[in-house]
Amino acid sequence: MAKKHSPYFQDFVAMADFSVQAAEYLQVVLEGFEVHRLAECRDAMHAIEHAEDEVKHDMMRRLAKEFVTPIDREDIIQLANDLDTVTDKIDDILIRVYMYNISQVRPAALAMADVILRCCKALHTAIVEFPNFHKSQTLTQAIIAVNTLEEEGDALYIAAVHELYLEGGNPIEVAAWSELFDRLEDCCDACEHVADALETVVMKNS
Repeated sequence: MAKKHSPYFQDFVAMADFSVQAAEYLQVVLEGFEVHRLAECRDAMHAIEHAEDEVKHDMMRRLAKEFVTPIDREDIIQLANDLDTVTDKIDDILIRVYMYNISQVRPAALAMADVILRCCKALHTAIVEFPNFHKSQTLTQAIIAVNTLEEEGDALYIAAVHELYLEGGNPIEVAAWSELFDRLEDCCDACEHVADALETVVMKNS
């Protein structure tokens, strides 16, 4: 792999930064949940997602004009799309909390939000180390951490949905939370997809 200081690697880090920001904001909103601020919080989250989109669009415009890239063009596109998906999935949580008019947050959602944040931070570490993969032990450890956290997220998701249906209650509320737990788990899956893509690119260039 050449050109360790290529702007593409810097763009990947910037996109991972936005994922961490989104995950941090999700945790803040859910922990200090206020129904009357949902629309405001939804818009603030979407602003983070939009800022990341701008980084991705700039990257794609640059890529369209360049013939020589530090890694395969297809891998740049794949990583950019996968990183973008992470923040999109987090953004989607607050959109749906607003759509479903959620009035209070279940403890399992807070636990899952914590895992999402830790996943995004581990992914950020991996992205920062990505250009130095030939000599970086940290990259491998970060990829493993993302995979481990995704498994933790799966376990929380299964337990949360089981408890939800065990309790029963209002069918509309059950349906809404079942969907929200699905979407929270999707965030962890999205992080794992980036980690898997990173691992594939590293193997191709080793």
